[in-house]
Amino acid sequence: MDEGYIPVVAILAIFVGLPWVVLHYVTRWKTAATLTTGDEALLDELYQLARRLDERMDTVERLVAADNPEFRPSRILADRESDNQKLRELDRLLADQKGISK
Repeated sequence: MDEGYIPVVAILAIFVGLPWVVLHYVTRWKTAATLTTGDEALLDELYQLARRLDERMDTVERLVAADNPEFRPSRILADRESDNQKLRELDRLLADQKGISK
């Protein structure tokens, strides 16, 4: 009697149990791999904060340079084309993303 159940259990395990486990973890993986809207909003807020801080640092450096001609800023200069190009690309990507999400 026990020998009759073994093929049934094996068939159920292969055709029901195994696909269920695989699909369950695929669904979990796809859900965990995406950014939530809250994450995107936080990233946007942090980006805006970083831009404001960068502008403030530029202002402070200009004020110090005006008072002290020997002052040489050690951080990235705002007028460098290579730095500005990266920021423009990031701004364009953000604008494209906001256009898609609306």
